[in-house]
Amino acid sequence: MEKQDNYLELESEIGKVLKNIYDPEIPVNIYDLGLIYEIIVDDDRKVEIVMTLTAPNCPMVDELMAEINEKVRAVEGVRDLVINLTFDPPWDKSMMTEEAMLDLGLL
Repeated sequence: MEKQDNYLELESEIGKVLKNIYDPEIPVNIYDLGLIYEIIVDDDRKVEIVMTLTAPNCPMVDELMAEINEKVRAVEGVRDLVINLTFDPPWDKSMMTEEAMLDLGLL
């Protein structure tokens, strides 16, 4: 049980970090925007983030990936990081949190 709590704590810390990374073109963090599909922490504390972009041809993808890589790797307890970019399912505004929709005036 303690091991699982540690994973959940690490996952929570990573989520907090991702909530402080903003989409370069939309003034909302990538977590609330719905770009993060999954955060997986394995037994070796290797982290996998499954995520998408608002559009497959996002011109800022390199900068965004570099920021995620730098900030998540800096989280205490993260031993390694893999970011898997997917477009299945494709992102749409229904994936945003209510808070993000409020911030963008969509509610």
